[in-house]
Amino acid sequence: MLIEAEDDDFAALIDGRAPRRLMLAVGGIEDTATLAMLRGLADSIRSVFRPAAWLVVEESTVVGLCSPIAAPGPDANLNIGYGIAASWRRRGAAQRAIADVVAWARADQRITAVTAETATGNLASQRVLIANGFARTGMAHDDEHGELICWRIDVTP
Repeated sequence: MLIEAEDDDFAALIDGRAPRRLMLAVGGIEDTATLAMLRGLADSIRSVFRPAAWLVVEESTVVGLCSPIAAPGPDANLNIGYGIAASWRRRGAAQRAIADVVAWARADQRITAVTAETATGNLASQRVLIANGFARTGMAHDDEHGELICWRIDVTP
C-alpha cells in the first residue's frame, strides 16, 4: 500500500521513528543522509506537484519509499525512484508498490507515462519493472551509479 508522504513523515524517519502510528522495518528503510536528501527533493516537488513521495507500507510497517525524481514536465512523464528496506526485500513489496504507482498514474490525467532507471546490475529492480509492464527504452549514464537502463510504461488509454 502507498501512503502519501508528508514532511512530518520524513522527519520521523530521519529521527529513526515510524510515522503515523505505523511500525518501521527492522534496520530502518534508508540511511539518514539519503532520507534527508529525499525529504528535500519531496519539498521541492511538493510546491508544484503532489504526491511528492509515498511511504511503502506492508502489514502496518513502513518498508520503503517511492517518489518522483522531479515534477512531471510538459511531456507529462513521471520519473520515479524507489527503495525497500533490506529486511523486506525479496518479499514482493517493491512489485506491489510499483503496481500501485502505475494504477495511480493511470487514474491521474496529469500523467501520460511512468519512467524509471535501474543500474545494469540491479536485476531485482529490473524484474520489478518488467513484472509491472515497463519496457526497456535505452541506456543512460550517471556519475554516481554508472550505466543505467531506462524504462517506461505508458499509462494513458
